[in-house]
Amino acid sequence: MWCLVLAGDFRKDVDIIWGGDKAKILENGQAITLSLDKVSGSGFQSKAQLLFGKISMELKLVAGNSAGTVTSYYVASKGAMWDEIDFEFLGNLSGDPYTVHTNVITQGKGDREQQFRLWFDPTIDFHTYSILWNPKTIIFYVDGTPIRQFKNMKTMNVSYPVKQAMRVHSSLWNGDDWATRGGLVKTDWSKAPFTAYYRNYKVQDCVGSNEGIDENNLKRLRWVQSNFMIYDYCNDPKRFRLGLASECVANAMS
Repeated sequence: MWCLVLAGDFRKDVDIIWGGDKAKILENGQAITLSLDKVSGSGFQSKAQLLFGKISMELKLVAGNSAGTVTSYYVASKGAMWDEIDFEFLGNLSGDPYTVHTNVITQGKGDREQQFRLWFDPTIDFHTYSILWNPKTIIFYVDGTPIRQFKNMKTMNVSYPVKQAMRVHSSLWNGDDWATRGGLVKTDWSKAPFTAYYRNYKVQDCVGSNEGIDENNLKRLRWVQSNFMIYDYCNDPKRFRLGLASECVANAMS
């Protein structure tokens, strides 16, 4: 196994793909801000693609009344049958907690949402959010603590992203039709512009890596899921009336 570790320079490593000057690269390429107002949001994507690896970024989320806003941070391929691994941070009214929304999309099909609260205020300081993706597993991390694992269960005909290279994306956009309390709370545009902050972008492009979760991290994962998970598609039979996904059944039996 070998790993190419890239410590990101936003000037060289990303393209601003929408929002124009609402996306600002600062600190000699070491930081970037995205802003949202009533006209538009903003976003960027990596120039390079990767097929397996680990990406990490420090984020400080929109402070104050962030209801209706969505700060997304994910990897995705292109096309109608795309693959995608998602972090989305759903804003809330002042004093109410953010929701961390995660999803795994394969061949254009998602519906694998898990949602969490955080054990800290993500608007006061920067925190590190990471996605590990290898042929064996996908792991979502917050400050080095795993919050979710999605395993490759090809023997059970569970689709898993293994063939399509992906780019890193991030954006800040208005999702007030669904983001806060199912769309009941709308964006307060008098508080605009809303701004999210990014720094310390790193990519470990690992060939042959099969890193998983050791026993200590497994305990931490269970701690997060026991105390901070607020939604799990595997526990929503009313939504999936034709039956839960195969990976849900397999995990319940393990």
